[in-house]
Amino acid sequence: MNKFHDYKNMAIAILVVLVLTLFASYNYRDKNVCITIDQKEMDINTKAKTVGELLEENNISLKDDDYINVDSAQRIKNDLEIEIKRNKPVILNLNGYQVSIDTHASTVNELLEELNIEKDGDDIVKPHISAKITPKMDVEVTHIDKVLVEKSVNIPYSKVYKKAKDLEIGKTRVFKEGKEGIKKLFVEQTFKGNELISENVVKEETITEPIPEVVEEGTKNILVASRGNTRYKKAIIMNASAYDLSYKSTGKKPGDSNYGLTASGTKARPGVVAVDTKVIPLGTKLYIESTDGSKDYGFAVAEDTGSAIKGKRIDLFFESHSKALAFGRRKVKVYILE
Repeated sequence: MNKFHDYKNMAIAILVVLVLTLFASYNYRDKNVCITIDQKEMDINTKAKTVGELLEENNISLKDDDYINVDSAQRIKNDLEIEIKRNKPVILNLNGYQVSIDTHASTVNELLEELNIEKDGDDIVKPHISAKITPKMDVEVTHIDKVLVEKSVNIPYSKVYKKAKDLEIGKTRVFKEGKEGIKKLFVEQTFKGNELISENVVKEETITEPIPEVVEEGTKNILVASRGNTRYKKAIIMNASAYDLSYKSTGKKPGDSNYGLTASGTKARPGVVAVDTKVIPLGTKLYIESTDGSKDYGFAVAEDTGSAIKGKRIDLFFESHSKALAFGRRKVKVYILE
């Protein structure tokens, strides 16, 4: 019985020695380790016992902000995978706003995921999302967003013209007021960051139709005068002045060349007027009507011109300086007769 116990104890001792031998053999033989530093892989065979020893053995130092997926005190085992990500300062420009950040991301895409910055196919990312992050790198992200908005705009009204026999030729008046319509536009706005870069109308709906404005055009061309009814082509409101044969009016004295003659070569007389030939051609027959209730100048003919008579100005001849002074300056209605 004692011999049996002796054999048993001996067997246990031999087994313990064998286990210790195998354990020692395992710990002291080379183990394969994969180290990845910012996506750069290294396969290393090592006898190091811990991760810290392995890093020191391969001159791999870590800064406080660097990332490592295992503890430095962890024991080395075969096929251990160690990942190290260096902390890197990056300048991020997001939709025009610039900020400095630190990141462990290895690529631009990882950086965007780390910051929860969403992107789609229209967005602009520089450099490309696959680019590797390097210290002090500039990363620019510009979102391209499309927004559908509604706008209400006015629809211009048109004008419809009709003839009015009781209105003088050349004059118009509104018979019926026009009214603008309203339509709704569905506009697709495209923003580059915060900047609106384009607008495109994708749909429009008419809310109210515009109402045309009705305008009457005068056709009346009969002038009722002391000599009876006379037809005219048109009527113009003009600024009238008066002149005579005095030196103050003409700058000429009796005996001077062309004294008393008009620009047409005719004799100056009541019923002769000076005009701007760009407005009223010489030889045109006229009727000068007062607009202030005073006596009309009456029938006249455009035979003269004057250096100061430009545009809608007319100079009426009077036979005496006193009558010219009495007329002064006033507005008149000039009918151009047929």
